[in-house]
Amino acid sequence: MSSFWSIWITVLTIVVIAGCFILLRLVSKNTTGVEEGKSMGHAFDGIEELNNPLPKWWSYMFYLTIVISVIYLALYPGLGNYKGLLGWSSSNQSIGTENGIKADSAAAIELAVKEGRWVQYDQEVKQADEKFGPIFAAYLATPLEELVKDEDALKVGGRLFLQNCAQCHGSDARGSTGFPNLTDNAWLYGGDLATIKTTLMNGRHGMMPPKGGLPIDDSELEGLAEYVVKLSGREHDAALAAQGQGSFMKGCFACHGMDGTGNKFMGAPNLTDSAWLYGGSRGVIVESIKNGRSGVMPAWKDVLGEEKVHVITAYIYSLSNK
Repeated sequence: MSSFWSIWITVLTIVVIAGCFILLRLVSKNTTGVEEGKSMGHAFDGIEELNNPLPKWWSYMFYLTIVISVIYLALYPGLGNYKGLLGWSSSNQSIGTENGIKADSAAAIELAVKEGRWVQYDQEVKQADEKFGPIFAAYLATPLEELVKDEDALKVGGRLFLQNCAQCHGSDARGSTGFPNLTDNAWLYGGDLATIKTTLMNGRHGMMPPKGGLPIDDSELEGLAEYVVKLSGREHDAALAAQGQGSFMKGCFACHGMDGTGNKFMGAPNLTDSAWLYGGSRGVIVESIKNGRSGVMPAWKDVLGEEKVHVITAYIYSLSNK
């Protein structure tokens, strides 16, 4: 974290805690000029307001939370780059050497767990890698064509998908606006095993510039959208679509093809099917053409590693090839 943000977070945190203390002190004092327990001189709906102080138990509890927060921030990280008096970190923590057992070994971690002692995230990951690493290594050594037939591997891939991919594509993998449906066969870059794995490993960055970067006037957008509607096989205004075809031929075909079937090498969508990433209404089509679209699929090779990506690939492929 940069020095600026460290100072910003530190000052803001201290100001908030101090502000809570000052506010509590102010509301604990009688500054109304009215004796405690007496009427404030007005009522509403038959209820008279009295000048009653805050409950003592509530005030003491609030003071206690402030004291605890100060102690916590002194002992643990919380004020910018300050590491705390205990030097605690959420990762790479040693759990100590027990009877000659190496501190960061799986045996030491297992012992700590049995004794109910805290085990840090990185150590848990290391233990899991030691335990499940050989299984994923065996999966990686299995060709994808065979892995898609392995029910156990697909169950593992499904769990990995829910943990890492469902946030965007949904738990049922059917996606939502801006996030592809993985259960159909409308693949922007291709749905074969090798391409799916490449997509997962390296990510994708799809971008359609506003108006395709072409000399298309706003007055042409309605006709161009109507032509796209025609390409998708829906009812359309023939005269308006004919005008839009002229706009399409200004250069849209360079990505989407002369027949509108798209280009998987570029990730250009097929305009002749019924799969719409952002929606297929005329209004949305006009918006897509006018303002362009930009979508990013993150790379997972450094997050999950090739072994896990290999298994997820088999699972995703199975969704649209049942």
